[in-house]
Amino acid sequence: MKTYRIGVIGLGMGQSHIRGYQEHPQAEVAAVADLNPELLREVAEKFHIPRTYQDPREMIEREKLDVISVAVPNKFHCELTVAALESGAHVLCEKPMAMNAQEAETMLAAAKRCDRRLMINFSYRFNPQSYALKQLADSGEFGDIYFARTIWLRRRGMPKFGGWFGQKEFAGGGPLIDLGVHRLDLALWLMNYPEPEWVMATAGAPIAAPLAAAQNLKFDVEDFAAAMVRFRNGAMLELEASWAANIKENELMETRLLGTRAGLRQFNVNGTYEFDAEVYLEKAGCQYDQKLHLPVPACKNAQYSFLEAIERQLPTPAPGEQGLLVMRLLDAIYRSAAEGRPIQL
Repeated sequence: MKTYRIGVIGLGMGQSHIRGYQEHPQAEVAAVADLNPELLREVAEKFHIPRTYQDPREMIEREKLDVISVAVPNKFHCELTVAALESGAHVLCEKPMAMNAQEAETMLAAAKRCDRRLMINFSYRFNPQSYALKQLADSGEFGDIYFARTIWLRRRGMPKFGGWFGQKEFAGGGPLIDLGVHRLDLALWLMNYPEPEWVMATAGAPIAAPLAAAQNLKFDVEDFAAAMVRFRNGAMLELEASWAANIKENELMETRLLGTRAGLRQFNVNGTYEFDAEVYLEKAGCQYDQKLHLPVPACKNAQYSFLEAIERQLPTPAPGEQGLLVMRLLDAIYRSAAEGRPIQL
């Protein structure tokens, strides 16, 4: 049985990647890289990792890794992913795939050129509720899905002013590209990724921008974005994302889909990161609400699923092609908001 030597770049989000890989019996997290030497030592000790690097390119070149996770600020996704692919490793890149669709195309071209897999960490696919709903959707339980609404709103959940999340140079955008990307992918995935036709959107920073300016700290991304996406099959999707919205809940995540046979709702519980799922349908002239009960044994985390796909030669669970489509939509949303008009795709 092959053991997969794995490296992780970036030990903020990267620690969740390490935990995910270490659940797989064929995984060996052999090396990690981060600019922070104290964090490197702490993580290496915590997870029993033998090799550490402050320079990720040195790790890529020296370690001869089978799989590399890229979990760094968005600005560096493209260059590190391409370097990892060219070293012969398969890559799991954090969301969003890149700063824009052009970079995403570069990454996908490198994966094809190197004959390596490129997966995007759309992690909200890999929870029990999402997994179960996808099985139902693929079985035809919902019929034709004609409308969806997917949101992630925070009452006050802005990143620290002055950090990279609030700077377009490093992040590419605000909550749309940080939070909305997860809910957008989840809805598209449940809808079987229909082909988009046009986008109409708005975005701004009515709450965060004045707060950052009062502290004389840089903040040049949105704190709220909303969009409508129409697909060529006639379906419509509504997307909302915010770090600072005047709502009741501290954290609100919800995805609703309306189908010709049934509808679904996946939502977080009491403002937490725990989720629930429900299905609504009509049978014999009566209306029914169905509730999912846990556990769902077949559901595995993203890292485990990536290794299984490589080992068993299965389709990549969240392939770069879908990451590219998401980036094209995000680009169109930002452009529509800036120009105040619909954008054809």
